[in-house]
Amino acid sequence: LMGDAAPVTKHIPVLLRETIDGLNVRPGGLYLDATLGGGGHTQAILSASAPDGRVLGLDRDPEAAARAAMRLATFGERVQIRPLSFAHLGAAVAATEWGLFDGVLFDLGYSSWQIDDPQRGFSFRFDAPLDMRFNPAEAETPPAATLINELPVDELAQLIRRYGEEPHSRRIAQAIAAARPIATTKQLAELIAATIKRRGPRHPATRTFQALRIAVNQELTALEEALPQAVQILRPGGRLAVITFHSLEDRIVKQFMKREQRACICPPEAPICTCGHRPTLRIVNRKPITPTADEIAANPRSRSAKLRLAERITEGATR
Repeated sequence: LMGDAAPVTKHIPVLLRETIDGLNVRPGGLYLDATLGGGGHTQAILSASAPDGRVLGLDRDPEAAARAAMRLATFGERVQIRPLSFAHLGAAVAATEWGLFDGVLFDLGYSSWQIDDPQRGFSFRFDAPLDMRFNPAEAETPPAATLINELPVDELAQLIRRYGEEPHSRRIAQAIAAARPIATTKQLAELIAATIKRRGPRHPATRTFQALRIAVNQELTALEEALPQAVQILRPGGRLAVITFHSLEDRIVKQFMKREQRACICPPEAPICTCGHRPTLRIVNRKPITPTADEIAANPRSRSAKLRLAERITEGATR
């Protein structure tokens, strides 16, 4: 998760050089940026794949998609942008009729301008409505205020613990229930700070805000749905690159890549293989790539980033 560090004036793409190298970007290649955000990674991919490489960019946030379209306008038809969740990337790719892709990128952090927009409710640096939706127009997606004010204490505590890995989740949930209704980020952050005492640079509300954002946008479910679709659209030799910002995302990505590298996913106690699974990926980096000290100094929000890479193999190939 990109935390609540000092504001920055522009979105800085994380692990940019490592991502371009990891994707093996080449002229004429086809690439999918499943999390377009500020457009920084896509811009670099288009530059590295000149003169005829193409990128399909997706972003669930229509404001992000519009901003990126303006930034990338000079690339013309080499880039197509769709305001869609990456949970639907298979359908988006099919609509392009481009065929199989050479690389797929997920940058699961959110853009600096989203954090720094006081009205979006992602950050407790500003007093704003508790929203946190990537796409406020999605009627089926309730804002964070709905979860805070309507969930039973047990469900709210479970949510904060599961998605925020917050050890004081029950105390926080009980304090929230006693203080309802809570309407703004400042109200919630101050309540949590008064409820738990935590030393260190991180604000006591950081984990709870992370949990709410993940729950509101069903981020982990969308990721679990998107990763298999990403593998299916890759050509043999194509690369999958995923940048995560907290352990929950990284665990999903790591386990998915390990599973797709195996020739059998039957339980260990099974006497014979009955799953029929065939490996689809080769893991490129056993340990995740992390930012250098220089990158962290230049962009503190990159400090928790991890990049994992895998390569599509021919179906049925062995490890």
